[in-house]
Amino acid sequence: MKLHRPTKDELFAATGRTMPDLLAPDLRVLFCGINPSLYSAVVGVHFARPGNRFWPSLHAAGFTPRLLKPAEQEELLTLGLGITNVVDRATASADQLGAEEYAEGAKSLARKVKRYRPKYLAVLGLGAYRTAFSRPKARFGPQEETLGDTRLWVLPNPSGLNASYQLPDLARLYGELRRAVETR
Repeated sequence: MKLHRPTKDELFAATGRTMPDLLAPDLRVLFCGINPSLYSAVVGVHFARPGNRFWPSLHAAGFTPRLLKPAEQEELLTLGLGITNVVDRATASADQLGAEEYAEGAKSLARKVKRYRPKYLAVLGLGAYRTAFSRPKARFGPQEETLGDTRLWVLPNPSGLNASYQLPDLARLYGELRRAVETR
C-alpha cells in the first residue's frame, strides 16, 4: 500500500487530530513518539513523513529483519513492537505543545503501560521525556525509574528536523536498546 501525499489543506485540517496507538499486550518495546505529525494524522500511519528516520533506525538497529515502509506498521506487532505518543494531539511541530500536555501525556502513558505491560517504553525525544516525567537531568539511554515492571529508555527523536543525530548515530543508540531487550 502506498500512502498518498497530503495536500496543504489536508495538513491544515489535521491540526489537533489524534491517531490510534499500535498496541498489544506484553510487547518487547513500546516506542513512544512526542506527538503525531500533521502528515501522519492525515495518512493514519505513525512516522509517515518522508525524511523521518524511525523506520530506517529500527532496521539498522536490528529490530526489524528488513526496512519496513510506514504503511507496513502493523508488522511491528508480530515482532513484539508497538507505537504510541506522549501527546495524542497532532501539530505542525512539537514546540506547539505545552508542559501541561506533556504532564497529562505521562499520566496517559502510565495507564497504557499498566494495561499492556510492555517490557520497555522507549521515549523518542529527550526534551519530551524530561518535561513529561519531570526529569530535567535525564540523559539518553536507560532510566533509573520504571513504570511498574516496564523499564524506561530515552532515545533521540528520529524526525528529519533533528539534525543533531544522523542515521548511524540513531542506529547505534537504538541498537543499545535492542541489545538490552534481548539480554533481559
